[in-house]
Amino acid sequence: MRRAGRIGLGAALLAVAAVAVAAVASTGGTALDRFLDGLDTLSTSFTQSVTDSHGEAAGEGSGRLLVQRPGRFRWEYAPKDAPAQGQLLVADGRNLWFYDRELAQVTVKPVEAALSATPIVLLSGSLAQLHQSFDIAAAGTHEGMDWVEVKPRSAEADFNTAALGFAGDKLERMVINDRLGQTVQLDFSHSERNARIDAGTFKFEPPKGVDVIGSAQD
Repeated sequence: MRRAGRIGLGAALLAVAAVAVAAVASTGGTALDRFLDGLDTLSTSFTQSVTDSHGEAAGEGSGRLLVQRPGRFRWEYAPKDAPAQGQLLVADGRNLWFYDRELAQVTVKPVEAALSATPIVLLSGSLAQLHQSFDIAAAGTHEGMDWVEVKPRSAEADFNTAALGFAGDKLERMVINDRLGQTVQLDFSHSERNARIDAGTFKFEPPKGVDVIGSAQD
């Protein structure tokens, strides 16, 4: 069985990237719609905790997320108990790169084939992608946050449900329930909207000596 830290990242991203304009108009919009309105880039830190199917703590760590809409993001995660063995996920607009430092392995696939499976598309995708990939609904207010519940339409998605908590105009928390029965909680901090992010941030070259699975799209 894989390490808990890696499972947690997968549930959030690979093994666990809003609604269309008409849907927003008919429902009055959700906190997610309001958050995405006018969002071009996002820079934020996060902490991650994983709870297994029995409710026991299974891993924790921290990282940073950079987003440039539409379709580009960089997610870097380091487990608390082994920070040098973290993972990196980069969407460059054409390809989705997943670098596992512990395994010295890079997986690459076309971004269109991968983003429908991950909640990160909720922050980086276009409105059309979100409408096509997810059912999104307001889920009330609790813990001082306005919540939005997300369910993937695809049976191939790596998570069952995700809930996003917003406080005012800030995304505070994301809670993902994966297909292994685990719960992944991400708490965001030091967020900055529409900050300038260098374009090179979303480029990735596999390090020398690592195994590469898949072929990049030119």
